[in-house]
Amino acid sequence: MSKEVTPYKESALGKKQQVEQMFDNISGNYDNLNRMISLGTDQGWRRKVLKMVSDTNPESILDIATGTGDLAILLSKSNAHKITGLDLSAGMLEVGRQKVKALNLDKRIELVQGDSENLPFDDNSFDAITVGFGIRNFETLEKGLSEILRVLKPGGIFVILETSVPTKFPFKQGYFFYTQNILPFMGKMFSKDKKAYQYLSDSAKNFPFGENLNNILRKVGFKEVKHYPQTMGIATIYSSSK
Repeated sequence: MSKEVTPYKESALGKKQQVEQMFDNISGNYDNLNRMISLGTDQGWRRKVLKMVSDTNPESILDIATGTGDLAILLSKSNAHKITGLDLSAGMLEVGRQKVKALNLDKRIELVQGDSENLPFDDNSFDAITVGFGIRNFETLEKGLSEILRVLKPGGIFVILETSVPTKFPFKQGYFFYTQNILPFMGKMFSKDKKAYQYLSDSAKNFPFGENLNNILRKVGFKEVKHYPQTMGIATIYSSSK
C-alpha cells in the first residue's frame, strides 16, 4: 500500500486520532465546502450508491465514516427499516443529528460514535454496508475491511464510494492541478483548519484505487468485487459481497 498520509505531520497522535481531531475542527462548514469543491457532482455519485444498495432490498444498513450523515440520510429512500451511521468525530455527528432531526428521520436513522476498525456490532448484523469518502481515512485499511466483512450478513452488499485518480490525458493533468492548487486554496480560504483540505487532497492521491483496491478487498475475503469509475475517474464506486 502507498505511504501513510496524516492530517498533522508534526503531531505525535496516530492517524486515527488526527482524523478525529481534523473532522471535529471542520464539521461546521464541511457540507457547504464539500458541495463547492466537488461542484455538486458528489450528489450524483451518492445516488448511484443508493440504487446499488436499494436493489438488494436490505432491512438494515450501516454507513461507516458517515460524517454529517449525508449518505445515511439518502439511504433512507431505500426500504430499509433501520439505518445506522458510525463515525469517529463527535463534531460531525452532532451536525448530522441536527439534520436527521430536522427531516424527522430519528426513528429510522441512528448516528453513533465509534471506530471503524473495532465495530461495536455483532457478527452478521447488517444486510448492506456503505462507506462514502471515508475508507482512505482508515488507519489500518485491512483491519477496517475485515471488521466490515465480520458484521456484514452472508449475501450482503458492501459499497464504497471514494476518490480516485484519472489515468487518461487531459483529465489526469487537470486533476492534479485542481487537487494541488485549487482544493487546498479553497480549504485555506473557507476553513479554519488550513491543513485539513491539504490532507484530503494528499490522501486521495496516495490511496490505492481501481484494481489495486479490488485486490485488497479480495484478499480480506470479499466476493464479486467490481469497480465503476465515475466522472472521468475522479471517483470510483466499488461493490462486493460476503
